[in-house]
Amino acid sequence: QVQLVESGGGLVQPGGSLRLSCAASGFAFSRYDMNWYRQAPGKERELVAAITWFTGSTRYADSVKGRFTISRDDAKNTVYLQMNSLKPEDTAVYYCNAYGSGHINHWGQGTQVTVSS
Repeated sequence: QVQLVESGGGLVQPGGSLRLSCAASGFAFSRYDMNWYRQAPGKERELVAAITWFTGSTRYADSVKGRFTISRDDAKNTVYLQMNSLKPEDTAVYYCNAYGSGHINHWGQGTQVTVSS
């Protein structure tokens, strides 16, 4: 069955770094665009970073540009989100998403990131 398993979340001080990982299985990972979303309490889920399946093109929300980097390793069926210079407003549950042709969407269970002193 399809699985997306996020890891790497936790508590970090402002200015710190975290690296999120999302291990995928049960579908053709290399043919899917991969995305990281986040949802803070009381707010809508928002797209943070995306990487395409063919060209590996990336895009980011304005709020994280220059601080976050998305990457993928198709050999390991894993997508990463390197988060640097973290701010309290980055606190949220971070979700991994796989988007394929035919508007297929797969979601992970989420991992909590808390930025606090």
